[in-house]
Amino acid sequence: MFQISAKNIWKTIYKITLKGYTKSKMKKMILFITLAVVIIGFGIFFGVGAYQMNKITTMTFKDMLLFTTKNNEKAVITVGIIKNGDTSYVLYGGNGVTLPQATHIYEIGSITKTFTAALLFKAADEGKINIDDAINKYLNLPKKEYYPAIRHIITHTSGYNRLYFESQMILNFFNRRNLHYSISKEQLIYRVGKINLKNRTYDFKYSNFGLSIIGAVLSEVYQEDFTKIMNVYIKEELGLENTIISNGSGDLGNYWEWSENDAYLPAGGLTSAIEDMLKYAQLQMNNVPEYLSNMHNIFTEINATSSRNANMNIRMDSIGATWIIDSKNNIIWHNGGTGDYNSYLGFDEKRQIAVVILSNLPPNYRIPATVMGAKLLKDLQSE
Repeated sequence: MFQISAKNIWKTIYKITLKGYTKSKMKKMILFITLAVVIIGFGIFFGVGAYQMNKITTMTFKDMLLFTTKNNEKAVITVGIIKNGDTSYVLYGGNGVTLPQATHIYEIGSITKTFTAALLFKAADEGKINIDDAINKYLNLPKKEYYPAIRHIITHTSGYNRLYFESQMILNFFNRRNLHYSISKEQLIYRVGKINLKNRTYDFKYSNFGLSIIGAVLSEVYQEDFTKIMNVYIKEELGLENTIISNGSGDLGNYWEWSENDAYLPAGGLTSAIEDMLKYAQLQMNNVPEYLSNMHNIFTEINATSSRNANMNIRMDSIGATWIIDSKNNIIWHNGGTGDYNSYLGFDEKRQIAVVILSNLPPNYRIPATVMGAKLLKDLQSE
C-alpha cells in the first residue's frame, strides 16, 4: 500500500485548477486521489511512514509505544489483553505515560467488517441467508449472467474493487469530510448492477464496497435499516453497551461524519470502547454465539503477506469470514483505520490469548496499532 500526504494532495488539486483541466481529466484525478486517501484510511495493514523498517523489527512493544506517543500530548492509546482467563487494559498518553483508567470512545474502522459478518452468520443460522447464494437473490438487481456469491464477498475474492467513484466524493474531499459520506444504499445497488464480473474466483482484493453490499443484503433480509439492525444486534445479542454505528458522539473528537444510513457504514462505521472490544474478543474465542465459530474457518488461502509485513511477522495466509488468518503464528486478526483513528484486534483461539489496541492517532502516524498489536500478541504467546 502506498502513502500520499495531505499536503501533496492539495498541491495536486491546486495545479489541476490552475492548469484548467477538462472535466473528464478532473474527475479521473479526483478518483485517483480519492482512492489514495481511502487506502490510507481503510485497509488490512497500514504503513509505518518513513521510519526505518529494520529499526522497527528490533523494537520491543514498549519501544514502539514510546516512539509513537513521543511528544504527543493528545495521544490516547488503550491496550487491552486477555490471558489465562484474566482481562486487563492500560491507557497510555504522551511519552508513554500511564493514564487513569477511563472509558473512551474510538472509531474502530474496518474491524466493523467482522461485526457485519457476524450478523450475516446469525442470519444464516436463522435460515434467512445462504452464503453460497449470489447476491442478486437478495437484492433487486438487473438481470445478468453472473453476480458473485456472498461467500466470495466476505473473503474479498469477488473481484469488486476497494470502492467505486460517486459524485459526492468530490464534494466530500474538498470539505475534508469522510469520503463515503451521503452515498446511499440505492446508489450502491445501482453501482452493483453496472459492474460486470466474470464467473470465477478472483485473487484477494480488499473491498469496502463488497462488505457494504453485505450490509445492503442484511437490510433487505431483515427489512430494516442497517444502522438499526446492527445496533440492536450488538446490544441484545452480543451484550455490548458502548459499541454503536457512529453518530458523531464521543469524548475523543475528530470522528468521521456519516449520514444515518450511509451505504458504507457496514464496512467501517462502528465506534467502540476497550471494555466492549475485549468482551467481543472473548466472545470470538469462546465461539459464543456458536455461529461465530464458522467465521474462523479457513474459507480460502490468499497468500497476501507482503515482504514488508513478513519482516514484521504479520501474516495474511488465509481468510475466514472477513477475519484474516495467520496460519504460521495461529493468530486470527483484523484491523481498522479512519482519518484520525487506528485499531487492532488479534487472538490465539487455542491459547485463549487476545490483544486489542485502540488509538486516537491516524493510521499512517508513526507505528500503527497493527504493528504494535501483532508484536505484543506474539510476545504473550512466547511467555
